[in-house]
Amino acid sequence: MTARFTLFLDADDTLWENNVYFERAIEHFYQLVAPAGGDRAAMRARINAHERRVIAEIGYGLASFTLALTRAFQDLAPERWNPEAADAVAELAARIAEEPIELVPEAETTLRDLATRHRLVLMTKGDYAEQTRKVELSGLQPLFEQVHVVPEKTAAAYRARVAGLAAAPAACWMIGNSPKSDINPALEAGLNAVLIPHPWTWVLEQDAVAPRPGRQFLQLERLADLRRHF
Repeated sequence: MTARFTLFLDADDTLWENNVYFERAIEHFYQLVAPAGGDRAAMRARINAHERRVIAEIGYGLASFTLALTRAFQDLAPERWNPEAADAVAELAARIAEEPIELVPEAETTLRDLATRHRLVLMTKGDYAEQTRKVELSGLQPLFEQVHVVPEKTAAAYRARVAGLAAAPAACWMIGNSPKSDINPALEAGLNAVLIPHPWTWVLEQDAVAPRPGRQFLQLERLADLRRHF
């Protein structure tokens, strides 16, 4: 491809590691709730259910994650819930906040190369302060023409950003690891999309890709493969 495109890129689990830290926290959570062992599938289902509800109430972020774990703990082991348990759950989220930004392989070199030929826009969702902090710590912000932190990635959100750039949707691509947030709403909005699966993609972000007539869709193995296509 030789045309100049506008490339929207996701951040968490596309440019840097993210969900693996939450999965590690959940592993510790299991030990807090059921030190002698328990039905992890049932515990995880309860966490997922609470996360869906809490996100609808207060959005994404570590406060949301903490509240979901708190409610799940109270459901699963009410007899074990006490101030010490509350502190332990809060500590799980605090540890995530302290994790360094670990870029995926070749993230910076790939972006630097793409920026010589295309417009790069970072589009991430979540808590504004938390996401902005990660963008700054990543060192990648100067490579993007714009950075957008949105509460949710919807077709309307993509259309608004494309319009703000005065770009044609057909000349735009959304690149990310989440079918639910990165791929399907972008295709619905008239953009093209590139899925780069990540082994730790959050379960609530998993979905089947819904192709759209006239839109292009690619699936690549890793971020660095973008250089072969763009």
